[in-house]
Amino acid sequence: MKESYLGVYVSPLTYEGIITEIKKRMLDKKQSTIIAVNPEKVMTAQKDPKVKALINESTFQIADGVGILLASKLKKGKITSRVTGVDMMARLLQFAKAENHPIYLYGAKKEVVELAAKNIERDYKGISIAGMTDGYEQDEAALIERINDSGAKMVFVALGSPKQELWIERNITKLQNVLVFQGVGGSFDVFSGTVKRAPALFRKLGIEWLYRLLSDPRRIKRQLNLPRFLLKVLIK
Repeated sequence: MKESYLGVYVSPLTYEGIITEIKKRMLDKKQSTIIAVNPEKVMTAQKDPKVKALINESTFQIADGVGILLASKLKKGKITSRVTGVDMMARLLQFAKAENHPIYLYGAKKEVVELAAKNIERDYKGISIAGMTDGYEQDEAALIERINDSGAKMVFVALGSPKQELWIERNITKLQNVLVFQGVGGSFDVFSGTVKRAPALFRKLGIEWLYRLLSDPRRIKRQLNLPRFLLKVLIK
């Protein structure tokens, strides 16, 4: 059962639980969408009904943010661990490789998506990359035709939020053969190696946000969403 924070749904499923559900849905030819939820997105959803609808209408809303985990603990919920967007993508790549589901990469700069594809082929030997397109494609109809012709079963969209979710919502019915859609934000940067993830200790403690803040103090305004979010959850 999904949990709700300030009217925004979050799934309590783990990586393994989501993969299990996706496998079942793929066998039934059901399309699935995955969106990462963090305090910043929840706070944005308070002001933008469209963002709230995009999140709540997704199949899986993953708890990508220590703030969601803390909120669940405060409300005695069942979310016991984070499910980050980049790690969810990694699990899906492993699943795609094992089950021979072709994937398509869309978004980011040309050199980034190409390098990400190269590294994915290296790290997930045998995976089928049906195609890739950078995020500067202007002809959406041609892109949809390209994805349909590629035979891809999974599409990873790296356009930033909510642009990537809007793109998925707009085109999901035109891509009937694609069964899994994930908006992955800056994950192609990580897979390409152009952006380094926080050290393992920061990730284990759930304080990647602190590492990013130390690396880029300009993020302080965005990070203030965390205490605001928790305060609102407490007084609700």
